Amino acid sequence: MKALQKMIGNIEVTKDLMFLLIIGGLYALSIALSNTFVNVFLWKQSGEFIDIAIYNLSIVIFQPITFIFAGRLAKRIDRVVVLRLGVISLSIFYLTVLLLGAQAEQFLVLLGGLLGIGMGFYWLAFNVLTFEITEPDTRDFFNGFLGLLTSFAGMVGPFLAGWIITKMDKMIGYKTIFAISLILFFAAVIMSFMLNRRTAKGIFSFVRIIKERKRNPNWNRILYAHFFQGLREGTFIFVIVVWVFIATNSELALGTYGLINSAVSFIAYYVATRYIKAAQRKKAILVGGIILYAALILIVFELTFAKLLTYGVIISIAYPILLVPYVSLTYDVIGRSWNAREMRIEYIVVRELYLNYGRITSIVLFILAITLFDEQKSIPYLLPIIGIGHTLIYFCVRKIRLAPVPEETVVLSNENGSNV
Repeated sequence: MKALQKMIGNIEVTKDLMFLLIIGGLYALSIALSNTFVNVFLWKQSGEFIDIAIYNLSIVIFQPITFIFAGRLAKRIDRVVVLRLGVISLSIFYLTVLLLGAQAEQFLVLLGGLLGIGMGFYWLAFNVLTFEITEPDTRDFFNGFLGLLTSFAGMVGPFLAGWIITKMDKMIGYKTIFAISLILFFAAVIMSFMLNRRTAKGIFSFVRIIKERKRNPNWNRILYAHFFQGLREGTFIFVIVVWVFIATNSELALGTYGLINSAVSFIAYYVATRYIKAAQRKKAILVGGIILYAALILIVFELTFAKLLTYGVIISIAYPILLVPYVSLTYDVIGRSWNAREMRIEYIVVRELYLNYGRITSIVLFILAITLFDEQKSIPYLLPIIGIGHTLIYFCVRKIRLAPVPEETVVLSNENGSNV
């Protein structure tokens, strides 16, 4: 704890905050081990982008639906219980993948639905708990340190998974990493018992918070920003992974790609956390968004592993520059919004709805493009269209003006650990 205190400066780190970071780290490691390779696992069975798109579309449809249900549930029971429901659902997902094995590509909607449900429960509870546990002066630390943990998991997980799959019979290797993810989720459940119990009161009224965007321009701008964030993420999160595998035909190469990118991201998150101040947030968001869009030049029309690797390094630098200030700005806006203390769950749910609207729009456009046109020709033209999403974030948030910090502020965690 003293070493951590020395690294982060004069910030009070509570026991609950540390436990929540550990749970977030276990989740990140489990996802880093397996989530990338689920897409490759399904790709190797079908060899069709349409199947991977349907699987990912199922995830982003079920996730916001679950957020609404989990939000209502979190108003009635302990949020730690909701967190456990999420981890248990994610465990069921990996158990199902293990049982289906080579038949998994026949159950794309089922698998995507299970993962979406698990993520919906998990992130609703994780965000609400972070909302309550983190104080205003620990906001940037928590966002940045969680980014560090996610980046570290991204270094270890994909490379270890790729090495295991390469060294073993392919099916046994895949089953091994899915089983390890299962164990990590069980560890997260056990760790959740260390958190203090937290309950909420009142009626779940997320429709009221949707309508709040008409009264609160800052809230409206942040919601549009999250739509554009999702517009890029929806498709890029699986296309890049599949492209790396196609270019190399090697799980170990894919793991190496994750290792290098996450190592760069690890350093970039540390620097962004320490040096991007509140007054510089909007400029940092603009710079990060421009770099992310410019990086597309490398991969749109000619694919090589070297170009994909260079692209990965560039976006691993750009994402922390954008996300650390953007996430903190989002929470500041929510913290200054109407009745934020009592409506914290509803604000989280509405934010997730807009983020997933963007992801759904992205994947639907992808499906239309590869269905109506030749995929080798249509994908390079589609990616610059949806890839501008993160750049547009700046134009949504640039007019945001914040009042002085109130006594109660909102802090949520960043669930977008993957660089895409």
